[in-house]
Amino acid sequence: MNHMPQVTVRELVRFLETQRFVGDRQSGSHLTFWHAGRNASVTIPFRTGCDIGRDLAARILKDAGFSVEDYLRLRGTQFPP
Repeated sequence: MNHMPQVTVRELVRFLETQRFVGDRQSGSHLTFWHAGRNASVTIPFRTGCDIGRDLAARILKDAGFSVEDYLRLRGTQFPP
């Protein structure tokens, strides 16, 4: 099992958007994304320039229907160096 790397809020939002999640609403400093095909909703604390904790990022991905391995594999194909 791979470990979740340190990611920023923008990286996680960008990943979700490439996986067809769309911004649904914002409440204070939290963004909620929705994916109609998966019938899934995830909420991300949005603090510009800050890293998300590894455990929180992994839980957000799990709620979105992805494992850490899925994220690492798909991140490499979506974000060329």
